[in-house]
Amino acid sequence: MQQLSFKNRIASNYIITTALLIFVVFFVIYYIVRFSVYVKVNNDITIEVAKHLKEIEVKENCVLLIREKQWKKIQFNKVDISPAFIQFVDELGAIVDKSPNLKQKKLNYYPEAINNVLFDGKLENTSVRQIQVPLYQNTKIIGFMIIAMSLEDSAMVLNNLFIILVVAYPLILLVLFLIARFIAGRSIKPISAIIETSNIITKDNLKSRIPLPLNKDELHLLSNTINNLLDRVENAIEREKQFTSDASHELRTPLAVIKGTLEVLVRKPRNQEEYKEKIDFCISEVNRLNHLVDELLLLARFENQKQSLKIERVSLNTIFLDIVSRNSTIIKEKKLNCVPLFTKDFYVETDSYLFSLILNNILTNAIKYSKVSGVINFDIKEKKDATVFSIADSGIGITSEDLEKIFDQFYRSKSNEHPEIKGTGLGLSIVKRLCVLLQIDLNIESKENIGTKVILSFSK
Repeated sequence: MQQLSFKNRIASNYIITTALLIFVVFFVIYYIVRFSVYVKVNNDITIEVAKHLKEIEVKENCVLLIREKQWKKIQFNKVDISPAFIQFVDELGAIVDKSPNLKQKKLNYYPEAINNVLFDGKLENTSVRQIQVPLYQNTKIIGFMIIAMSLEDSAMVLNNLFIILVVAYPLILLVLFLIARFIAGRSIKPISAIIETSNIITKDNLKSRIPLPLNKDELHLLSNTINNLLDRVENAIEREKQFTSDASHELRTPLAVIKGTLEVLVRKPRNQEEYKEKIDFCISEVNRLNHLVDELLLLARFENQKQSLKIERVSLNTIFLDIVSRNSTIIKEKKLNCVPLFTKDFYVETDSYLFSLILNNILTNAIKYSKVSGVINFDIKEKKDATVFSIADSGIGITSEDLEKIFDQFYRSKSNEHPEIKGTGLGLSIVKRLCVLLQIDLNIESKENIGTKVILSFSK
């Protein structure tokens, strides 16, 4: 079965709701009119009963009209849109007298009917509304006065009203459906624009955006949200392209160096020392390549935020000692002095493994860029709203114009001026992403030839 279009579904849902509402309205109108008609007839009959009860008297078990000739003359000459039919019967229902307008007809006496209560009856083939009023002599019922009024005109009015409502009902719904469909089409016009724009967007064409509707309604919000999504997708793809380009460049460099070294090595026989020198160089480049691959994989993993966090109470002092111990060999080689400036234990809520990666990258940078026999200070302070961990070195520092770029992937400040300092340019990029993931505030202060201070703030 073919699905209805979105526009037709909106119009159909609107029509279903409207159909129920109109049905209720028509139902109420019909029964209000019917009730009003019956109230009018009932009131007229009640008036007739009160009037004719004054014109009769009961004597010796007989019902007598006070002015019989005058009454019959009035009834005969009376012209009324809804004339009252009057008939007197005895206690057994036999006719005693009746109004001239009945002619050869007679009202039916219903023994089972409740006295003084209006009900629907029949005058031959004509529907009437009638009442049976008991006539008493002392406490004994000696007969009944039956008064009735025709319901033919009322039935015709109600029947015509019913036909009009039945015919008008589908016509009104049809007209409303066409109007609703037209309005729905106008209302969802921005969706057509969304579809058209989506069809022309590809990975090579992410510049197109959905035109925002003039009215700031749900469709405006939807269009704006999709545009923001496209902005994020475009930025992510651009970052991916840049990352791929930079990664391929960085990977190609050590491979080219290794290949060139090996090609030179096999051109002619060499002594053992030359072989050892070149092989050691290739091993260092392979190690550098392995380190680069590890950092690329780590960065990609946290770029997609697939790493599940394990938040726990962590001792900053313990992690500090562990990281310093892990790098003790290179610290001793450069004769660096790592000085803790804190005197008590500090604890924070974080992921110990990820935080150790952050601290290890920061300490590795501090070691690489520190001068021989330099000092690296570690300090932890407890503030009102945060615990602050800082690592300060006395190395070559970073220029103010480079501070804004140090978190970019593969960026290394003045790498040409310091070729002896090896690196991939990914360390601080990893630190930045992990800090965002762990909600740690990261700040770096640095002055060229004076040193760099990295500040990590754990909010309470």
